Amino acid sequence: MQKPMHSIHQKAPRCPNGFPRDGSLRRKSLRALALIAASGLLAGCGMVVMDPSGDVAVQQRNLIIASTALMLLVILPVIALTFIFAWRYRASNTDATYDPDFHHSTQLEVVIWTVPLLIIIALGAMTWISTHTLDPYRPLARLAPNKPVPADAKPLTVEVVALDWKWLFIYPEYGVASVNEMAAPVNIPISFKITSSSVWNTFYVPALAGMIYAMPGMETKLHAVMNEEGDFTGISGMYSGSGFSRMNFGFRSLTQAGFDEWVAKAKAAGAPLDREVYLQLEKPSEAEPVRYFSSVEGGLFDAIVGLCVTPGQMCVYEMHHIDRMGGAVADSEANRRRLDYDSRRLEGGDEPSGATFPASDRPPRSLEEPEGVMPRDQPGEGQGNTPQGNAPPRPEGGPAPAQLNNRPTEPHQH
Repeated sequence: MQKPMHSIHQKAPRCPNGFPRDGSLRRKSLRALALIAASGLLAGCGMVVMDPSGDVAVQQRNLIIASTALMLLVILPVIALTFIFAWRYRASNTDATYDPDFHHSTQLEVVIWTVPLLIIIALGAMTWISTHTLDPYRPLARLAPNKPVPADAKPLTVEVVALDWKWLFIYPEYGVASVNEMAAPVNIPISFKITSSSVWNTFYVPALAGMIYAMPGMETKLHAVMNEEGDFTGISGMYSGSGFSRMNFGFRSLTQAGFDEWVAKAKAAGAPLDREVYLQLEKPSEAEPVRYFSSVEGGLFDAIVGLCVTPGQMCVYEMHHIDRMGGAVADSEANRRRLDYDSRRLEGGDEPSGATFPASDRPPRSLEEPEGVMPRDQPGEGQGNTPQGNAPPRPEGGPAPAQLNNRPTEPHQH
């Protein structure tokens, strides 16, 4: 007779109390403790979006909660019924009705279509109302629930400029300005006028209100109010270059007395902000410290919006006026030169670090094409590695490809 073969996989020897001797229980315990300890780190995270301090942000938070709850009215039952049906009609359940010819149920169709339709109607109504109520361009109607804005309340005007990579705040009523820090009194409406010096950004204080774009040559608006004192953080929510990750600022919500002290400190500690100082401030820099300006040159913010801070530049609104009047005819070419903004940093040698200007004879930092992207134009037979059209330079190097919107060699004829 053959001896019985022993199983290859033998059970680990166990202690008299039934626990394995290989230390697996200890390892599992250590993993559980490590998981508990790691989850404790999340206790330091602040859900500021869901726990804001400004009335506009509170209304937006409530809208998120209400919309999510309405959608869960369908999602949760569907998930639950999926598991119930799978269990009810499993192959081993002989008590379940097997009806392969089933194809229609009027009652079921009414439920399937009526419930989502009602939810969509409710979501549409909420969206319509909140879109108008929370319009950032609309002045505030209330400071808090059941607390309307007093008829004699005067909003605090703050002019915001997104720079590379810092924020400039101008208080025209007080004649002061600050970099990377702003302050406002509690329960006072704030009227923001927002623009950018070069590229798109987004102005966002999560505890105050939702984000809004800051765009060069344009002015966007935001109305908000802060209901609680404290120090909060503002950020840029749109990538704008290498210094984007540190493009943050402090938002100080103070009492009226505390805000007056902040203004007095800015007046005493700062230097004047004129166009020359602004042009130096506009140059790209990262991790800029907080600084104050004791006075602001009149019309500076309008010049920033008009892209005409530099002497000799034509303001955007001046060109708009010329266009409305039918154009400048013979002077159009000269006016066009006065509207060139994109190359002013290149000419001054203070363009953002890492930037590549296609028309500046500066080679790109990488000769590799992004994955999945093919050059628009390929060199033909006998052309070797010479770039054609918008094709990138070949490994031999050379200048970056020419811009698509090259200037004409001859002045435009009207």
